Amino acid sequence: MNTKLTLRMDADLIEAAKRRAEASGASVSRLVADYFALLTAEDRHPASELTPRVRELRGSLRGAGLDEDDYRRHLEEQYL
Repeated sequence: MNTKLTLRMDADLIEAAKRRAEASGASVSRLVADYFALLTAEDRHPASELTPRVRELRGSLRGAGLDEDDYRRHLEEQYL
């Protein structure tokens, strides 16, 4: 069941979130919900359970703008 949530934020942050949502083809609500889901996932699986290598690499591609099409092209270039 979806429930309405009101958030108060800086106007510039809201505009940035709207631009990010539009660029990713999602709503701001979806971005917020995904972020909250990540927070609860980290609570269930703390970073301390990750290997040192994975902890080191975690978040290294954040903001890189890569998507499934990029990964598909990489695989085609590598294996075809």
